[in-house]
Amino acid sequence: MTDIAPPTRRYDYERDGRAIYRESFATIRREVTLDHLPEGVHRAAVRVAHAAGDVGVIDEIAGSTDVGEAALAALRAGAPVITDSHMLAAGVTRSRLPADNDVICTLREPQVPALAQAWSTTRSAAAASLWAPHLDGAVVAIGNAPTALFHLLEMLLDGAPRPAAIVGMPVGFVGSAESKVALAEHRLDDGSQIPWLTVHGRRGGSAMAAAAVNALATEQEIL
Repeated sequence: MTDIAPPTRRYDYERDGRAIYRESFATIRREVTLDHLPEGVHRAAVRVAHAAGDVGVIDEIAGSTDVGEAALAALRAGAPVITDSHMLAAGVTRSRLPADNDVICTLREPQVPALAQAWSTTRSAAAASLWAPHLDGAVVAIGNAPTALFHLLEMLLDGAPRPAAIVGMPVGFVGSAESKVALAEHRLDDGSQIPWLTVHGRRGGSAMAAAAVNALATEQEIL
């Protein structure tokens, strides 16, 4: 118990957290159609809209038909989640991960600043170069830096280990939209494509990317 008193109630608002949660997703389901998306992307799309507070974002979501199945299978097998920011890493709900999966962010590794300076690039891109030992079969989620997504795609074309799926939702006004087009069009030398999920345009961010990962990590319905 606590001796802290609640404030005097002056507004009429829903205070039941479970009711808020249920009604939020019910509202999204009422206001949108998901017919333009692969079925395996539906849960992720609804969660991204919830994170954005904007059902309009669903019109910009796109993904490969196999991304849901590929990401879930990888996580069940114990694959790590690799992120481009600590904010995104913090947003991944550990209880949703099916195999106590590692969540990896290399942004604060000591060699990152020197690599960024030597390569004349961002720290986010330099940090992505340190993903190589963890990439094989991993789920990669990028919600902050377009440079990290571009760098990853270049690494893969140079022969870096192949992740199981890429959630590419970097946010911003410079390079964000272009990096997502590059992800959607990306092909390896053998012509194959890594399963992918994105929000086209400038919108994105750690919260939206984390929401997508949380949805892909489970087969349970949101409601």
